[in-house]
Amino acid sequence: MKRIKSKPKSSSPCHCLNIRRASRAVTQFYEKVLEPSGLKVTQYSLLRNLEWLESVNMSVLAKTMRIDRTTLNRNMKPLINAGLIAVNPGEDSRSKQVMLTEVGKTVLFNALELWSEAQASLEEYLGVEELESLEKSLSKLEALI
Repeated sequence: MKRIKSKPKSSSPCHCLNIRRASRAVTQFYEKVLEPSGLKVTQYSLLRNLEWLESVNMSVLAKTMRIDRTTLNRNMKPLINAGLIAVNPGEDSRSKQVMLTEVGKTVLFNALELWSEAQASLEEYLGVEELESLEKSLSKLEALI
């Protein structure tokens, strides 16, 4: 497990800036841990959602991940090019079905241990109660829009 040795940084009077800084730091931490897998944390999340949903249309996937379709398309391109996901015609000419390929399943399986390591490290660093409180606060913030 990766030990987090950093001490908390001083905060800004701007709540938005503090949240953005924290988000960037957490993203960088996860990406450093996931680096041996070749996946970015956004790519891992997309593959993980596809694992849960199996074959799904892009609108449902975007809604499930709570991202817009433009962002989803941009995030999918490198995964399609790497052969980790496949996009097939959907039920009508306007829809497309997205699914994990066998290669994608293997890459995801190999990345799971690294992701679990990042999860455990963050839990150890913040503590279970503080992490649960943070997740509740983040859910409230997400409800702003």
